[in-house]
Amino acid sequence: MSLYERFRDPVTHGPLGIAADGRVLLGEDGTAYPIVDGIPRFVASEGYTANFGLEWTIHRRTQLDGATGASLSRERLERCLGGPVEELAGKRVLEAGCGAGRFTELLVGAGAHVCAFDMSRAVDANSRNIGGAGSYRIAQASVYAIPFEPASFDCVIALGMIQHTPDPERTIAKLYEMVKPGGRLVLDHYRWTLKYYLRVVPWARLLFKHVDGPTAKVWCDRMTRVCFPVHWAVRNKPFAARVVRVLSPCAMPDSRSLPALEALGREQSLDWLALDTFDALTDRYKHLRTPSEIRRTLAGLGAAGITVGIGGNGVEASCTKPASGGARNL
Repeated sequence: MSLYERFRDPVTHGPLGIAADGRVLLGEDGTAYPIVDGIPRFVASEGYTANFGLEWTIHRRTQLDGATGASLSRERLERCLGGPVEELAGKRVLEAGCGAGRFTELLVGAGAHVCAFDMSRAVDANSRNIGGAGSYRIAQASVYAIPFEPASFDCVIALGMIQHTPDPERTIAKLYEMVKPGGRLVLDHYRWTLKYYLRVVPWARLLFKHVDGPTAKVWCDRMTRVCFPVHWAVRNKPFAARVVRVLSPCAMPDSRSLPALEALGREQSLDWLALDTFDALTDRYKHLRTPSEIRRTLAGLGAAGITVGIGGNGVEASCTKPASGGARNL
């Protein structure tokens, strides 16, 4: 199969040809999509995802199990999948909002045929991390104009991205559209809770979200270096850790993540916190949803086998697309 054969025009879903010079994909109507560093680019700019592009360029390997020696990404992915990632071997998998590749690495390593995309320049970090595996394709594209064939994937995975898009319900609908009959959609979403607003982090975000990315990164890193020693010192003292977490402007995980911190060690935990703090304070959109809201969204699409629960990132859910009938016309 040609390197670019799997891609489709994100508007018409028609096939794409490649220009003679190998630098452009051409739609049937003549629309041109540039290929830069081997990656098709279906968006003109990063738009609201620019800070994500910055963070994944800087923290290209921070969350990769292959780099940390821990299994935090595998544990999260398999919890959401409900089983070993190896069960996806030989399956066509679409990974939305792939970032630097913490899950892409595992999917490709398990033998899945992975099509990944992200709207930000994180695709460059992802490509560097994953390399030239024949079962892997990546594009820079919007979730609202996905450059692959609809209803063609055995599994569509969207972890850590839906809450950061302008319209989560529309985003979920677009992802569901890519699932083939009998296939699965696996996702997570930040959860709405009152406790979220009782911490300093959401209020600090009001200050940082309008600061340009590079400047915000400098200040977030400074805050992290100041606050991290305190977080680390009280990590084994539950009450003190909760108090510090409420009062700190840094996005330190809660006590349930303590084993993860111990698995990473002090220096890698500091790097992870620097990444999470910048992520938490500078995202353009941060939507929160309850489990019942996610369930209603999936049910409204005609999904079957809906499971919704509470996990590490908030609401974790999966569903299947009926093999015949029962699905809403999207």
